[in-house]
Amino acid sequence: MPDTISPAAARRIALAAQGFGKPPGGPVGTRQLNLLIQRLGLLQIDSVNVFERSHYLPAFARLGAYDKALLDKLTFTRGGPYLEYWAHEAAVIPTDDWPLFRFRMQFWREWMHKNMPDWFQANESTLARLKAELAANGPMPASAFEREAERARGPWWDWDEVKRGLERLFRVGELVSAGRRNFERVYALPEQVLPAELLAREVPAEEARYELLKRGAIAHGIGTLNDFADYYRIKQTAAKPALERLLNEGELLEVTVPGWGKPAYLHKDARIPRRIEAAALLSPFDPVVWERDRALRMFGFHYRIEIYTPAPKRIYGYYTLPVLIDDALVGRIDLKNDRQAGVLRVQSAWREEGAVFDVDRIVPVLRATAAWQGCDTIEVMDRGDLARELAAALGVAALSI
Repeated sequence: MPDTISPAAARRIALAAQGFGKPPGGPVGTRQLNLLIQRLGLLQIDSVNVFERSHYLPAFARLGAYDKALLDKLTFTRGGPYLEYWAHEAAVIPTDDWPLFRFRMQFWREWMHKNMPDWFQANESTLARLKAELAANGPMPASAFEREAERARGPWWDWDEVKRGLERLFRVGELVSAGRRNFERVYALPEQVLPAELLAREVPAEEARYELLKRGAIAHGIGTLNDFADYYRIKQTAAKPALERLLNEGELLEVTVPGWGKPAYLHKDARIPRRIEAAALLSPFDPVVWERDRALRMFGFHYRIEIYTPAPKRIYGYYTLPVLIDDALVGRIDLKNDRQAGVLRVQSAWREEGAVFDVDRIVPVLRATAAWQGCDTIEVMDRGDLARELAAALGVAALSI
């Protein structure tokens, strides 16, 4: 392995590790989806669906069109191979990985009782009631608790505290996810979902951080300590011993990437492709871009999602998706799915400064996206320095704002 990796090679390594590099081919079934989730390690969940909910997008970007019901069946079925926990943010993870996060559950338990002891004391009976309801009725979505709350109003069964209680019990591992119904999380007692062997498995915090850091390194291929640690939201100070162990064991090799300005590490099994062939729209919560410093360092791509920015202050749009062409992020496109009208709306389209953007490469992606989303037509608003060129390539007129 070389001691110095060029920035271009680093990009190719990272994208190959993330499952890019070969055009998707053939129908996408359960096997391909399973292999992808295993490669990535997790799918981040976000509720915004102005275009499409985020956890569906990484598979589409890498594999092409697929039946979302297949992914739902894999990820949101009670007792299935995946469940949810706070891995990066809220995310789908392999069920077998749940014990790796016991150290995080313990952190949240200690943090909550230290920082909000009055809340736990005031809501002790609510928490007990929540667990009793689940024990009696089996897994329940939050809306079912709301109906119970309406039937039993009182200071010990306040709906806001019920919602807080469910989420706090979930964070500390006293509740787990049992899938989702209409995207609403279903809560369960751990013993209602997890096998006894998994419930009994204890993973020491140091060992769990080591395993998670190794998985972050495999998923990234190349990166800094913070890149690998952030994949599963491990603090750098806690991750350093795991990094040293991975170096000592030969799992990681220290390398230099010119321009990075900080130590870089290459996983021993990382591929170094000569080229990457890809054309994709990335979710704002895709692992390629979710660590914003890494996206800037690796791709020269300064990215901030603007869904929380007031409309007059937005630069690029509400839900802009980075555009990946081969091994470069060359632009961003703001999409909206007008489901009622059956129209995929390009709210704005922008070229990155200095980037070579072959519009003909992204047109088939947009058309495939529209078909996957059940949209009959694509409309392009005349906003952004790429909008008119994109509209012309699609054979439509750019619409005035």
